[in-house]
Amino acid sequence: MGFLAVLTLAACGSPDGALERLTIPPGATVATVADTLAAHGVVGWPSLFKVYVRLKGAAGDIKAGTYDLPRGAGWSQALEALVAGRVVTIALTIPEGFTVRQIAQRLAPIAGLAEDTVARRLLDPSLADSLGTPGPNLEGYLFPETYRFAQDVPVRTMAAELVARYQAVWTPERRAALDAIGMSEREITTLASIIQAEARWEDEMPLISAVFHNRLRRRMRLQADPTVQYALESHQSRLLYSHIDSVADSPYNTYTHAGLPPGPIGSPGAAAIDAALHPAPVPYLYFVAREDGHHEFSSSLREHNRAIQRVRQGPGSRR
Repeated sequence: MGFLAVLTLAACGSPDGALERLTIPPGATVATVADTLAAHGVVGWPSLFKVYVRLKGAAGDIKAGTYDLPRGAGWSQALEALVAGRVVTIALTIPEGFTVRQIAQRLAPIAGLAEDTVARRLLDPSLADSLGTPGPNLEGYLFPETYRFAQDVPVRTMAAELVARYQAVWTPERRAALDAIGMSEREITTLASIIQAEARWEDEMPLISAVFHNRLRRRMRLQADPTVQYALESHQSRLLYSHIDSVADSPYNTYTHAGLPPGPIGSPGAAAIDAALHPAPVPYLYFVAREDGHHEFSSSLREHNRAIQRVRQGPGSRR
């Protein structure tokens, strides 16, 4: 068989469908790539494959990463995948309301780093500044969605994609609503994060938003339990006065500090952002949760106390 015939046959290949997982390290030479592919049965004649790569002018275009390639794929299919960088990706789902520390737990295995290291990087104000978020760090700006990333991708790369998705939510219509409500993006995202943490049912978000907007207008403290949970840095199934007192100095404690916290307490979804921008036109100042997660809303403290009695709610519901 002539040389050109061998090249043609090997380039076409005859894949058998069985996928081989292999890794091309950064800076790998063509020889290393050829040997790796051959060792996994993806290509034959590795010495000739090196010639094929150079004839194609692709020696400097092969992307590092982990690949799933079929055995017997042939030179053409294998090289095309390597040049295109069709690496194996991992699904990453960020639920609504997740904090940076919870998100760090999911990013850490992909980044190949410890959770605390990832959290520290995400909470570094300089990263938030470089990505163009309102700050004070990336808390609240890592949008809850499902993403796909390659193994060992840098934390900054993942953060940039999550932030880009958050920024895409701010359409011209939402920007116009923001201007009309007279609050900053940071304030609205902070409020949205509290709404997200309080609401179990999306249709109640505008009502919860109304309570907080009404309280802010009257200069009443928000008294939002999730902000205390955030200050505690550990979730308590039942929030007690002792918990509130233990973090009394925290600016995130909305029982002891007036106004909004310094920044978001988690990542709000689009519905929570919309609720923060469009509170329901109601006079409510209080709400208490029922066992099913719905709330009873009240306009006066007397009504609120009666609502607490009706739902027999414990000391954790004090709004």
